[in-house]
Amino acid sequence: MKSTGIVRRIDDLGRIVIPKEIRRHCKIRENDPMEIYVDKDGTVILKKYSPVKELGEFAKQYADALYEAIGHAVLITDCDNVIAVAGAPMRLFLNKEIGQTTDSVIDSKESVIVDKPDIVITEVALATVGAFAPIIMGQTGIGAVVIFSKNPETKMGDMEIKLAQTAAGFLAKQMTV
Repeated sequence: MKSTGIVRRIDDLGRIVIPKEIRRHCKIRENDPMEIYVDKDGTVILKKYSPVKELGEFAKQYADALYEAIGHAVLITDCDNVIAVAGAPMRLFLNKEIGQTTDSVIDSKESVIVDKPDIVITEVALATVGAFAPIIMGQTGIGAVVIFSKNPETKMGDMEIKLAQTAAGFLAKQMTV
């Protein structure tokens, strides 16, 4: 564990303020759910909670089925990282930080097709075209389904966006059950 040198007091309601620098570094936004762990030695650990990550193997199976049906690579993400990959090298995607396009789709809660030479899918991987659909729980974007291709000849349209939206809607329903 790394010390930040920052000390905060607990207020009379039991709250503690997480400094802005730490929230920015950890991508913690207002209203983000946090998990609280207590270690054997009494250490308190706060971790950003990801309901999408809870789907783990189920999300992977859904991505695999979608890839087998359409032949395009599929990613399922939470708000920060890729949690499931099908049809693309795992080392380039799994657990990697999401790109700006995916982040903006989650924030806007709007599905889009992006067709440009360099879509940043993760911090280390690019694509040329992608259909992005946010996973929405309640009123909050909590992840995304991304169908993409690195082939510049590939065109995506209504079918890919509808498939991504269907997958996103189905995954959202699995988290509310």
